[in-house]
Amino acid sequence: MSDWYLTPEHQRLRREVRAFGETEIAPRIAAMERSGAVEHDLAHAIARQGWIGATIDTSYGGMGAGHLAKTIIIEELSRISAAMGAMVQASQLGVAKVNHFGTQQQKRFWLPRFADGSCLPTIAVTEPVSGSHVLGMETTAVRDGDAYVLSGRKTFVGNSHIGHVHGVVARTGPGSRGLSAFLVEADRPGLTLLPHRGTLGLRGFSFGELVFEQCRIPAGNRLGDEGDGRDVAYSSSVLYGRPNLTAVSLGIHQAILDEVVRFSSDRVRYGKALHHLTNIKLKIGQINSRLMTARLAAYHAAHLLDTGVACDSDLMNAKLINAESAMDSARAAMEIEAAAGLTTDRPLERYLRDAHHIYAPAGTSDIQLLRLAEAALGLDKGQWSRRWPHPYLPLTTNPRF
Repeated sequence: MSDWYLTPEHQRLRREVRAFGETEIAPRIAAMERSGAVEHDLAHAIARQGWIGATIDTSYGGMGAGHLAKTIIIEELSRISAAMGAMVQASQLGVAKVNHFGTQQQKRFWLPRFADGSCLPTIAVTEPVSGSHVLGMETTAVRDGDAYVLSGRKTFVGNSHIGHVHGVVARTGPGSRGLSAFLVEADRPGLTLLPHRGTLGLRGFSFGELVFEQCRIPAGNRLGDEGDGRDVAYSSSVLYGRPNLTAVSLGIHQAILDEVVRFSSDRVRYGKALHHLTNIKLKIGQINSRLMTARLAAYHAAHLLDTGVACDSDLMNAKLINAESAMDSARAAMEIEAAAGLTTDRPLERYLRDAHHIYAPAGTSDIQLLRLAEAALGLDKGQWSRRWPHPYLPLTTNPRF
């Protein structure tokens, strides 16, 4: 059913990413899991494939392929390594702010670098005290002549330790229009990156903390106008964050199904393959059903986003379904593999750990449900996908797609 959304170009892209993942990423996973260190070399090798430029126009060196293509890229990488899928999704989230709010000069400078993988962008919104409550942030940016001076902290910044430029939202005044967005190069004096901390899952990925102490940046580094910071944060989260994380969950979910099919075919009980037991078949069927529904929701939402249709609710629903169903299927798979699933020589325990990382970013499931309720009740405050439509109509003649 989900193949209805895919063109031959999408299928070719899937094969390309899958081949890279199986040959270049899979052999390194065991070492990544053991060390827990940030995987710099592999991240940059992936970036050099040009996949971070999926939603960057070809005039800036990007693929111009759209959100569905981006979904497939992240899904296939995450099927092999959710950490590397998360790396790509976080970088493409960083692309959004320049795509939608950058000046022509900023686009000409940054987008080609994002597209060729020589520069990895991030977005830094969440703070230790206010969490994901955007309007509660305390980091400040004070205008000083032809510069701004930033002070404060940002946490859970995806790609914190490999990013070259951070998209930082800070307070320039009171109220909801008192937030502004800035591009802050990682080597700016006054910006400190705190040491990488170990995490439950996504080992090899980094989402750390940035500290700004009188960090001075040119006024030309501001994205959009003063007061656009809230829009930068919300639109990036809705239009990129939710579908991106949906794709990571989808890749994990496919990996879970692949693993239980292998396990139940190889493991023998009562003289037959384990999957001959009715209760095992029922669990595998349930996992497959969840995965089919999750993929439909993901592809449908990305397809709507590509065609410029207002689809905020579809994006929320896709993130909700995928994050929840991947965790449910991971638990069901654990019940199938039992004690064998707990050992680190099988990948299932990694899938379970990784799946938990997708729940909170871009809104927990409770947030998605609240927003979906507001939409049903007619209480929503407008659609970001209508305010910033970005339709893609990929051509078979596009050499990058």
